[in-house]
Amino acid sequence: MGQFDGRRLSWPRLALLVVVIAALVLASLRSWTWFQESRALDDASAPGFSGYVDVTATPREPFESPESAAALDATLSFVVSDPGAPCTPSWGGAYSMDEAGDALDLDRRIALLRQRGGNPLVSFGGQANTDLAVGCTSPDELLSAYKGVVSRYKVRTIDLDVEGKALSDTSATARRGEAIARLQEDTHVKVWLTVPVARSGLTAEGLALVTGTIAAGVDLAGVNLMTMDYGDLPSGQTMGEAAVSALNAAHTQLGRVYAHGGKRPTGLAVWQRMGATAMIGQNDIAGEVFTLADAARLRSFATAHKLGRVAMWSLNRDRACGANYPDVTIVSDACSGVTQAPSAFTAALSGVDHTTTSADASTPRAAATPTADPTVMPSDDPSTAPYPVWAPSHVYVQAERVVWHHNVYEAKWWTSGDMPDDPLQTESPWTLLGPVLPGERPEPSPTLAAGTYPEWRIGRVYHEGDRVLFENTAYEAQWWTQGDRPGVPGTAAVPSPWRALTPTEVLQIQKLGPSAAAAAHGR
Repeated sequence: MGQFDGRRLSWPRLALLVVVIAALVLASLRSWTWFQESRALDDASAPGFSGYVDVTATPREPFESPESAAALDATLSFVVSDPGAPCTPSWGGAYSMDEAGDALDLDRRIALLRQRGGNPLVSFGGQANTDLAVGCTSPDELLSAYKGVVSRYKVRTIDLDVEGKALSDTSATARRGEAIARLQEDTHVKVWLTVPVARSGLTAEGLALVTGTIAAGVDLAGVNLMTMDYGDLPSGQTMGEAAVSALNAAHTQLGRVYAHGGKRPTGLAVWQRMGATAMIGQNDIAGEVFTLADAARLRSFATAHKLGRVAMWSLNRDRACGANYPDVTIVSDACSGVTQAPSAFTAALSGVDHTTTSADASTPRAAATPTADPTVMPSDDPSTAPYPVWAPSHVYVQAERVVWHHNVYEAKWWTSGDMPDDPLQTESPWTLLGPVLPGERPEPSPTLAAGTYPEWRIGRVYHEGDRVLFENTAYEAQWWTQGDRPGVPGTAAVPSPWRALTPTEVLQIQKLGPSAAAAAHGR
C-alpha cells in the first residue's frame, strides 16, 4: 500500500484552473462558431430578388414578359378580403379568383411566367383594402381561403404583408397564425412575413406580430422589412443608409425572437432569415426619395450579409415618368418619379447589371406541351381549345384571340395570314398570352341580357361603333355595314365588319347592368 504524503488541495488554485479551462472552452467554441459561420457565409447563395407586382393596377404590368432577366420571379399583390364576402379571397377587392382569370388572364400569365423559368409568389394583405385575417373571423374559413389561393396558383412560397390596421389587430394575428400553421401542415408552403420598420428597427407592433406569428406555430422562412416611409429621416442621411440602420437594428431584435430553447442562432442564420423591400423612387412621404445609388447601397449590404431576400415596390413603377406627368414628387403607381432607364432599379437591387430586350426575356425556356418528337409542333384540337384555332385565311381584329400550337395569342391589330409563332417575324401582330391551361374547353361566346343592345336587323344600316345583339352575343360594327350577318368569320378577301365583344368587355358591361351599359354607349 502506498503512503499518503499529507499535501492538501489548494482551493484557490483549483478555482483558477477551472476559470482557465472555461476560458479555453469558450474560446474554442467561439472559434468553432466563427469557423462554421465563415464556411456558411462562403456557401450561402446571394440574396434572391422578387419584385412586387400590383396585379390590378392600370396599365397592366407584363410580369410574364419582363424586360429584365432579373425579374423572372415576381411577388403578385395583393390578395385581400372580398368586400361582399369577407372570407372569400379577392385580388385588390376588385376581382374574384375566377374574374382575375377572365379579365386579367392571370392564370395563363402565371403559367407563361413558369414556362419562361420564373417563380411566382402570392402576397396577402397590403396597405389598402381589408386583410383576409381581419375580415374573416372564422379560422376554418380563413384556412380554406388561403388554401384555395395556394392550390389554384400552385405557389411554393407566400408573402404575408401586414400593415395598417391589421398590424395592431391582435385577434387577426392569432387567427392568421393558426390558419397559416395549419396551411403549412397541409401544403408545406414557405411563408415570409412582411412588416413595416423604423430606422431604429422593428416597432413594438411589428415585433409583437412576428413573435405572435411564431408562437402560433408558423415556420417562417423569414421576416421581410419594408425599408421605406420612415417619416423621421435626418437631414443628410440617404434612404440607403436608413435602410442599413433599420436592418442592423432589426437583426439584433430578430436574433432574440428566433432564439429557441435558450439557444440563439448565429448572426449569419438571422441574416438569412431576413429580407428588405425598398419603395423605389419617390416614397409616400415627401422628401424621401430612394435613388439608384440607394439601391446599389442596399444590394451591396444585402450581398455582404447574405440576406435571404431583396424586393421592391414595385415592378409597375420601375420606369421614369413621362413628360405629361407634371409633379414627380407625387407618388405614381406607374413610374418612379426619378430619372432612370427602364428596369434600372430591378437591375440594381437584383445585382444583375444588365437588362435584356423583351424578345430575349420572353423566349420560353421549355415548350408548353412537350411532344415525343421535338421537331414536330403540337397540333391543336378545336373541340378542346378555349379559343378558335388560328386559320391563315381568316381576318382577325384587335383583341381577338386564337389558339396556336397549344398557346393562346391575342391580336394587337388587324391581321390575316400572320402565323402567331412565326420565328422570323420581328414585329408580330400577335401577343403571346400563355399556354392553354389543363382542363380548358372552348369558351362560350360572350352573352348579354336581352335589351342591353338592339337586336341585329338585316335591313338596317350600321355605322362604326354601333353595338347589337345577335343570338345573345354582342357585336360592334367596325365600319359602315348593311346586311352582313354578325358572327360570320372574315377573310382577307371579304373581312367581316363585325367583331364580337371580348370577355373582359362583357364582364364590365354585366357589372353595369343593361340600362347603364346601353346609356354608357349612347343607345
